[in-house]
Amino acid sequence: MKIYSVKRYEKTDSARWDALVKQSRNGTFLFERAYMDYHKDRFEDHSLLVFEDGKLVALLPANLEKDGLYSHWGLSYGGFIYGIGVKLPNFLGIFQATLSYLHQNDIQALSIKEIPEIYHQVPSDEISYALFLAEAELTRCDTLSVIDKSNPLPVASNRMSGVKKAVSLGIQLIESDKLDEFWNQLLIPNLAARHAASPVHSLEEMQLLKSRFPDKIRYFSALQEGKPVAGCIVFETETTAHMQYISADENRSEHGALDFLHYQLIMETFSGKRYFDFGTSNTNQGLNLNEGLLFWKESFGARTITQRFYKVDTSKHERFKTVLL
Repeated sequence: MKIYSVKRYEKTDSARWDALVKQSRNGTFLFERAYMDYHKDRFEDHSLLVFEDGKLVALLPANLEKDGLYSHWGLSYGGFIYGIGVKLPNFLGIFQATLSYLHQNDIQALSIKEIPEIYHQVPSDEISYALFLAEAELTRCDTLSVIDKSNPLPVASNRMSGVKKAVSLGIQLIESDKLDEFWNQLLIPNLAARHAASPVHSLEEMQLLKSRFPDKIRYFSALQEGKPVAGCIVFETETTAHMQYISADENRSEHGALDFLHYQLIMETFSGKRYFDFGTSNTNQGLNLNEGLLFWKESFGARTITQRFYKVDTSKHERFKTVLL
């Protein structure tokens, strides 16, 4: 019988933590400590390392709140990170040991914001079965608009009209490090005017993260006569190009630069990625949809996958003792 143990992450664990993330089947650079720790002042880190017979086999990026442990509230997605060698019976042991650890430490609930399947390098859905066994509560469901490049759908004619308009106006696509011009000239004014909101990341935070992950966090700009009129930030992982921020100036409908920008990224820049992820169009904890934003994404051929959020009573660790026959 395998013996599982759990310990809380400490700074001295950073090297082996990152090594497992990089070798994992479902982790991305968002789980590396250089990314996670940029906002450590906002979250009480309570990440976990799980060992099987003394060998590190899984990680749980997490932060502690008064009502339980969250994986991870400061990240786009979360859950257990583990390698190809972990099979379903092993994962059930990992999950049981984690719930038992939390229960013994008077942490009554574990909340998980699942990693969408498009970020898995091989099938990694063991957690769905474990959550079923633990009678987890589904607390939220967001929708992501995704293009599967292995089975692409046609781009709508209205998007192609925008692309042709941009080409006729001589708009050009460049990759740039000038995040300040995008943040200050396009993103902040656009979010304030259209959504009465501000970016989740500050300019300084994004500049810091881009300096740490220059090949994975990329900024693309559409220029008209040398002036940026549209832009986006792309988070690039092994399988997926994910739009983290998208914005254009007030003349977006006249120059078609946003259509042009994304058509070029989909068809050329990231043609080798299996998935192109536009992200969510949800608001109000998943209960509402921005229909106009969704329409724009789907007209590029994107369709829906879901990202589910679960809450588990840690006392359910007892249920796993009788699963395997």
